[in-house]
Amino acid sequence: MTEPSPGRRQHRLFWIALAAPGIIWLALLFVVPFYAILSIAGGQLDIFGNPVAVWNPLHWSTANFTAAWRDVTGASAFVGPIVLRTLVYVALASLISLLIAYPAAYFVARFAGRRKGLFLILLIAPFWISYMMRMLAWIDLLQTDGYVNKALTWMHLINQPIDWLGGLGFTVVLGLVYGYIPYLIIVLYAGLDRIDPALIEAGRDLGLGRVRTFVRVTLPLSRQAILTGLLITVLPMLGDYFTNQLLSGTTGTTMFGNVIDDQLTSSGGVLEGQGAVFSLLFLLVLIAPMIYYVVATNRSSRGAT
Repeated sequence: MTEPSPGRRQHRLFWIALAAPGIIWLALLFVVPFYAILSIAGGQLDIFGNPVAVWNPLHWSTANFTAAWRDVTGASAFVGPIVLRTLVYVALASLISLLIAYPAAYFVARFAGRRKGLFLILLIAPFWISYMMRMLAWIDLLQTDGYVNKALTWMHLINQPIDWLGGLGFTVVLGLVYGYIPYLIIVLYAGLDRIDPALIEAGRDLGLGRVRTFVRVTLPLSRQAILTGLLITVLPMLGDYFTNQLLSGTTGTTMFGNVIDDQLTSSGGVLEGQGAVFSLLFLLVLIAPMIYYVVATNRSSRGAT
């Protein structure tokens, strides 16, 4: 077996050194915390009821896993309906976001012209304001004496103010839309802007109308951007707990992220082990769409070449 040449060895060492910071960063901020969660999930409680991490996998206990599974499927299960509610909220919020974001991104990519830079600044502007501040602004707008009720009353659409912050699922869904739609718009714009206008013109030259050109040319070419944008927005929506806390805070709109947050911040830390288990289950659920995205992206790139 021949030894690699010095130049090839140096080339390999260069790429290893270039990747080393990212590998170290990934190990410190993902692998280590992930193993810490595993150790807490497989750990036990001390005499004071505080969770104790067990670092040796051979000494891990299944008590927290059993308790968490009992909360999902047992006779006194309460997590199942919350998971279903979370999926419904996220599905509705994703659909509404897509219906709003796609036309906005399409307009900027195709018709903004010389004002494209201005529109991009306006689309990115929400990122300059923290998520908490944007949600707090919505609280002021949606209060009983807020501007939303005043506007609806002035237009004679309602007879009396609506308690938007009193535990309405509709409010939580709109909060998710408002909080995460900028990510979707930016990704869709990037995908639509890369479509070669010549392909669209070719469809028009072949006798396709505007609608048929969009359906047969633009929409299929933007499918990867749609998939990427939905992945970026759906994943954080599934684990969101802050939106519901601010805009509702009632048990009737509890999402799965709220369950994990409540258990991790429970008094005395008794439920931290179960919270760690739910965090791991949540991660396992998220792996499926991530794998699908990677496979779809590779298949799309092979088809493009």
